Amino acid sequence: MDRLGWAGLICCFFLGSTLVFPGAKKERYPQEIAVSYAESPFNIQLMVMKERGMLETAFREKNIRIAWHHINSGAYQTQAMAAGSLDIAPVINSISVLLANAAGNRVEIAAMVSRPSRTFALVTGPGGPRSIQELRGKTIAGPKGTVLHQMLLAALQTEGMRPKDITFISMDLPEARAALLSGSADGALQAAAMIIRGKEAGLRVLFTADGYVKPLLATAVRPAFARQYPELLELYLKTQMEAYRWILDNTEAALAIGAAAQGISLEDAQELYAWNGMDSRFTPEDLAGMRADAAFLLEQGMIVQPVNPGDFIRSEAWAATR
Repeated sequence: MDRLGWAGLICCFFLGSTLVFPGAKKERYPQEIAVSYAESPFNIQLMVMKERGMLETAFREKNIRIAWHHINSGAYQTQAMAAGSLDIAPVINSISVLLANAAGNRVEIAAMVSRPSRTFALVTGPGGPRSIQELRGKTIAGPKGTVLHQMLLAALQTEGMRPKDITFISMDLPEARAALLSGSADGALQAAAMIIRGKEAGLRVLFTADGYVKPLLATAVRPAFARQYPELLELYLKTQMEAYRWILDNTEAALAIGAAAQGISLEDAQELYAWNGMDSRFTPEDLAGMRADAAFLLEQGMIVQPVNPGDFIRSEAWAATR
């Protein structure tokens, strides 16, 4: 082939590359999506999705793996998102989302999950405090910067008490329970199945979130992931909605999955499901509640500047329907 022929061939190659590669680049997806797994308090749609392999099936056609990360703490989930090691948090409490955004770590809500007010409680031992007033001077253990922590502060406030009237030790739920049982704490913040197990062990529920806070559990996404792969976020939310519908159509089977995942009886799973408040649509009342929570956190010194929840609630959260 003469020099002109080679030049033409090379020119056609690069022209073809220009036409093909931009389109290919748009279709390029990550090899895996990092998703957190938090079964507590009783996140039945998440347990169903994981145990039935629903995400793996949904993303298989795109050759994307689902990398599960067991992170039950909302604070740790937002930290992982800030580090870029977590893309989607299927279940996270709204307080952790507020705290993260107030600290400059943007985390966006993409869907509602549940409103489980009865699944959060402060428990004490048989001979422990029997009223909120009796918590004065006592040691309380539980996860800091969570809806449970907010519940505790709100309960103290209703009795004219301040955070400094107690000694608060930050630790996760199993550690808090162990601290209470060993006598190194006078009360423990607990959730869902751990409340049931605590009562079976002789512990007493001093109060629940009812009347103090309105817990909201939501699905959150790392903003950079949502911007770069909106179609993948859409596919995730579609799959989560399929899990909701499957639970409604196969409640007994879903409860069996939840009971096995948490190591509880089917009767206990039924009780937790009744407490769950499962939903998928974010409402104006939810937004009003989050704004009240943000004001409370500012008043309590848990955040240092105002934050507007409406700024980080995605349109998908409003559009989702059961």
